Amino acid sequence: MVEDHLPQVLVLRPPKSFTFFENQFSKKFHFLKAWESQLPTTDFLATHAASVKAILCNASTPITADILHHLPSLKLIVTTSVGHDHINIPECRRRSISVANAGQVFSEDCADLAVGLLIDVLRKISAADRFVRAGLWPISGDYPLGSKLGGKRVGIVGLGSIGLEVAKRLEAFGCIISYNSRREKANVSYRFYSNVCELGANSDALIICCAFNDETHHMINKEVMKALGKEGVIVNIGRGAVIDEKELVQCLVEGEIGGAGLDVFENEPDLPKELFTLDNVVLSPHLAVFTSESFSDLFDLVMGNLEAFFSNKPLLSPLLDE
Repeated sequence: MVEDHLPQVLVLRPPKSFTFFENQFSKKFHFLKAWESQLPTTDFLATHAASVKAILCNASTPITADILHHLPSLKLIVTTSVGHDHINIPECRRRSISVANAGQVFSEDCADLAVGLLIDVLRKISAADRFVRAGLWPISGDYPLGSKLGGKRVGIVGLGSIGLEVAKRLEAFGCIISYNSRREKANVSYRFYSNVCELGANSDALIICCAFNDETHHMINKEVMKALGKEGVIVNIGRGAVIDEKELVQCLVEGEIGGAGLDVFENEPDLPKELFTLDNVVLSPHLAVFTSESFSDLFDLVMGNLEAFFSNKPLLSPLLDE
């Protein structure tokens, strides 16, 4: 068979982008589809242990030390996500396994959704839509006032490629940008706050764009939310667990903050039911990166990284040491 002569790539569970472009992928690579096998995962890995040099995965597929242990020949992990908290990076470094991620492919789409969520919460677009559809306009009259975006002080948590795209869009609306990040950026004029609580105290809205790790776990807690204040809005397009979700729900229910636009959650797809009843909360099912254009760009990047690896060329989007 022709595929027997193609480079092998292990896929434990198919990323959505893989499903979209499987036919194109399969022209260049032979994919070992663990999810289709009747063998237990460990037995499937053992069967291909000597030959597998590359894995394709997404953010919902943990690449643990145990999985890596079963793949002694592995040299590359390509993830279709920007985040890499699902990969045991220290073990990869110890084993000299290269990791490539989605780079900046999703930055613009994530930024678009972040701004969209912020506008939706401030102007009550989704809530007003429900009001009209429920036939309440003729009965109740005018809908409550929303809040203007222009002039708002917006604090961005994580000024990486996504955060910078968010800032660029909000500047066009006349917003005043400040930020918190691992370190101050030398090439931006926005005000830097090393303490996220101080950022909240000096912002009308916080937009979470940072990566998830031990340092950022529950970084946005009740203290930060109270500093943001009763009119403040939180938008999260990063990772759910950057926010202490229980404390967020409590602050929303008790009116300690003004609203939230959430694309990510701590225990997806399970959400706190309290969020469903709040008109000042806009929810989306972790779809910030899901556009046809971004998937097409991602296909090109993933294909390019795999081709580069099997041709002994530099990766297009290597995950560099931080």
